[in-house]
Amino acid sequence: MRIGFRLILSLVVAVTLVAWLFDFVQVQLERERLRDELEIRAAVLGESLAKIIEPSLAQVRDGSLQRIVDALGNRERLTGAAVYDHTGRPLAVTSGTELLRAPPAIALDAIHSGRGLHQFQETGDRLLHFYALPLSQQSALAGAIVLLHDASYIAAQGADARRLNYIRLLIQALLIASVTVLIVRWSIEGPIAKTAEWMKRLRIGDVSEPVGLLKAGVFKPLAQEVMHLTRSLTAARAAAEEEARLRGAAESLWTPERLKEHARSKLQRQSLFVISNREPYVHVRRGKEIDCVVPASGVVTALEPVLRACGGTWIAYGGGDADQKTVDEHDRLRVPPEEPLYTLRRIWLTKEEEDGYYYGFSNEGLWPLCHIAHTRPTFRAEDWAQYQAVNVKFAEATLDELEGVHEPCVLIQDYHFALLPRLIKEKRPDARVAIFWHIPWPNPEAFGICPWQTELLHGLLGADLVGFHTQFHCNNFLETVDRALESRLDRESFAVNRLGHTTWVKPFPISVANPVNHTGPLPDRDGRALKDALFRELGVKASYLGVGVDRIDYTKGLVERFRGLERFLEKYPSYEGKLTFVELGEPSRTRIRQYRDLVGEVEEETERINRRFQNGDWMPIVFLKGHHTHEEIRPFYRAADFCLVTSLHDGMNLVAKEYVAARDDDRGVLILSRFAGASRELQHALLINPYDIEQMADAIYAALEMAPGEVRGRMAGMRRHIKEANVYRWAANLLSELAEIEPERAQIVASA
Repeated sequence: MRIGFRLILSLVVAVTLVAWLFDFVQVQLERERLRDELEIRAAVLGESLAKIIEPSLAQVRDGSLQRIVDALGNRERLTGAAVYDHTGRPLAVTSGTELLRAPPAIALDAIHSGRGLHQFQETGDRLLHFYALPLSQQSALAGAIVLLHDASYIAAQGADARRLNYIRLLIQALLIASVTVLIVRWSIEGPIAKTAEWMKRLRIGDVSEPVGLLKAGVFKPLAQEVMHLTRSLTAARAAAEEEARLRGAAESLWTPERLKEHARSKLQRQSLFVISNREPYVHVRRGKEIDCVVPASGVVTALEPVLRACGGTWIAYGGGDADQKTVDEHDRLRVPPEEPLYTLRRIWLTKEEEDGYYYGFSNEGLWPLCHIAHTRPTFRAEDWAQYQAVNVKFAEATLDELEGVHEPCVLIQDYHFALLPRLIKEKRPDARVAIFWHIPWPNPEAFGICPWQTELLHGLLGADLVGFHTQFHCNNFLETVDRALESRLDRESFAVNRLGHTTWVKPFPISVANPVNHTGPLPDRDGRALKDALFRELGVKASYLGVGVDRIDYTKGLVERFRGLERFLEKYPSYEGKLTFVELGEPSRTRIRQYRDLVGEVEEETERINRRFQNGDWMPIVFLKGHHTHEEIRPFYRAADFCLVTSLHDGMNLVAKEYVAARDDDRGVLILSRFAGASRELQHALLINPYDIEQMADAIYAALEMAPGEVRGRMAGMRRHIKEANVYRWAANLLSELAEIEPERAQIVASA
């Protein structure tokens, strides 16, 4: 209440000062206006009298001049009038006006100057106005007329105006105080009290949904920090409870805290540096505001928890249109924005570099080459030149970050940086360098299509450790090296020795964060209410919900997926009007023609199938195209009866694991392509060949008809696996392998 009193007092004082200033100015202006008005009226009256009096100046003795002057006595606020000759001798004076018996100085001044003069004079408690106008006769000054007005009304009107202003000020102050009290009570004290009460409940373990908290306006930053603090406390409490449960059950589970301790133990004082094309946070303009968004990326999903746990530096391409506005003079910033835990170093690329290195060589060449999704790879010499140049640019930035760091650990991500390991090791042989290849590695015959396979393999073998998702991809890589380069392979330990340097090749199946880390209120256990709410938002009526979450990429099998849904409705017409499948698709790499064409093809398939089956408020497929945050996707994961992952070829596919991680109710069925790396681990999913439309349709039917006990058993088995083999365990295994590499092993020969 003390704050409210201070606020009210400050407002009243401020309003009073402003009102007093305006009142003072207003009264002064009104006084000037009234004076000007009086002067004009006196001048007009004087000129009128002069025209009458001037012919009568010679008839002073007959009394006509006196009668004219006496007749003025009944005019408003005119106290008196007098006529003087050129020497100042009074010729006629209004009776009872003693001030005009002797000629005032203004009369003589008017005669001498030959023009009318005004003068205000205070006499006692009265304010008088004198107006003297020279009189002429036969073009010669013959005297003057003086008019005397009582101007006291000017001060009186000013006092009345000030009195009214003071009354208005008092009323305004009372209204402001009253409104301020209400605003403070409703908009500040009330929400603050509710926030304090909610935080008290949170402290004692009540994590109910916050209601009536500060959410906008000047309190928005405070509200955001309160919510971030809440999530941190909730996550910390959940992690502590889980750790206690695990200790009690003698189980072992990888958590952020355990990973942090493991990294500290393994890396000692060595710093961790992660390099990727995609950055974990992108700053974009939304009108006049700058928003920070998390891009849809499997690499970001996997690595962001690792950097949060271990700290370090993430080096990436800054592609957001507001990225340069948010970094310091060294192109760095601390992230995450709500709780800075590590450093993001942004690299800037020109349009030519981005087109050649990313869209050209990486995604029109290496991506289709490695995925074998029946899209022909395109290799251009100019794209290869840009790929080399950008790898050099990233190497220079990385070496700049490594300056002064002893035996750093560098973790390079994906096919964009095949040349980077050797570029770093040539300058920093003491660095422990690993590269993780997130996409498949094809067989030697397929990779041999690339005109620069020798240079790519030479760059990759500069690393101390090369990681893939599966052993199958490791085998393909070793076979490719064996056929393309002169080297010595140790197939028992999966190592390549070339030019005096050993590179270890091992599988590290990537995963997602521990399922227990979800925070926030959970919907009903069977998902029925949540499902109905989603259907209402989509404007459809249905009973069953299927979901797919993908970048719109030709490797994801989206067209095959929709045709499988169409075949399902053909074979099992009883589900018409009951099943709606929601595809959350994010457009990707739209500068490449194949990707643009794919978006159009997916939309056409959606419209065709919907035209065929749509009935009233029901439609079989809802295609939601755009960027979707994890918070927006999670309700679909939790409510869906099944999730379709139909990759034609995939390194891992984290969507499958995200869906399983979201199902803490042990419900839902995962239908998974056997060509996705996740199929090697999630054996309880319904595994399909995405090219087999009949098999896909039957799998959807099996998922919807599956007995609840079998559904729970399958999902519980997959959740146990993901819980144990989560992203923290992936990172721990990768860091352990990297940390065990002796620095003296890193004596690399620069030339091939």
